[in-house]
Amino acid sequence: MDIKPNDIPRVLEKYPEVLGYKLEGTMSTSVAYLVGIGVSRREIGGLLTKYPEVLGMRVGRVIKPFVEYLESLGIPTLAVARLIEKRPYILGFGLEDQIKPNVKFLTEFGVREASISSVIAQYPEIIGLDLGVKLHKQQNFLTSLVDLSREDFGKVIEKMPQIVSLSSTAVVKHVDFLKRCGFSEKQVKKMVVGCPQLLALNMDIMKLNFDYFQGKMGRELDELVDFPAFFTYGLESTIRPRHQMVVKKGLECSLAWLLNCSDAKFDQRMRYDTIDLDEMEDESSFDINTLIEPRNNESDSDYDEDEDSDDEYL
Repeated sequence: MDIKPNDIPRVLEKYPEVLGYKLEGTMSTSVAYLVGIGVSRREIGGLLTKYPEVLGMRVGRVIKPFVEYLESLGIPTLAVARLIEKRPYILGFGLEDQIKPNVKFLTEFGVREASISSVIAQYPEIIGLDLGVKLHKQQNFLTSLVDLSREDFGKVIEKMPQIVSLSSTAVVKHVDFLKRCGFSEKQVKKMVVGCPQLLALNMDIMKLNFDYFQGKMGRELDELVDFPAFFTYGLESTIRPRHQMVVKKGLECSLAWLLNCSDAKFDQRMRYDTIDLDEMEDESSFDINTLIEPRNNESDSDYDEDEDSDDEYL
């Protein structure tokens, strides 16, 4: 099972029931199935150390239905495998009593069905939370604070699903900061919907970025309203050097054109004499395909989907 000898006592402490299973039964079929869907063999030992309960899960009754349901939501099989590698405990979320009801809650609170897969991929824990209560509480709170509509709240969840677990204290602190910067309540609302990460950023970094924007860039606040993601960029690594290069070249551009591109793309733009608006990139959003990267497993594993042994006790 590739569990390190030093980790065996911890595994047994977490899940002593494993001593009652035959290696040829549930344990081997669950591991074989996970490898078959794309979980790296090199990750199996660490996965089982973190969540040894996997060894007692029946493939046909627990693991396979879980994987197939996430696939039905639009998450590719290999992406599901990557999620399991990083957070194997999600296999312990009940499909009928937690996952499916939580997916329904997400749509009821404004998340589009086409975005459900992205929400889960960004924040897998969301399918195991007491989500109905959290969504209701957070929606009421944000509505009272920045007047979010149901549609707005859905957009916020799509862009940053962790918002459902963000403390009200943190949210208030960030909203107050934006208001102190001179933004109106209506502007703050637009910024939060456009870039909800504003509510969770390091406050010191936000202050540094705003001070530079106000003191060195000579731009209007409306530009930050249109591109609130400005606060998510590093001042020394990105904002300052790019701004200085644009000033030196004598170009006038939007914040999005300045920041929302790779370093290679920006270097290419600096060879232009004029701004090509057709090259404007969409605001960055989560791409589920980033979870799918080619990986050479140590060996392939052919798993017979029809073979699902019952637990066999010694």
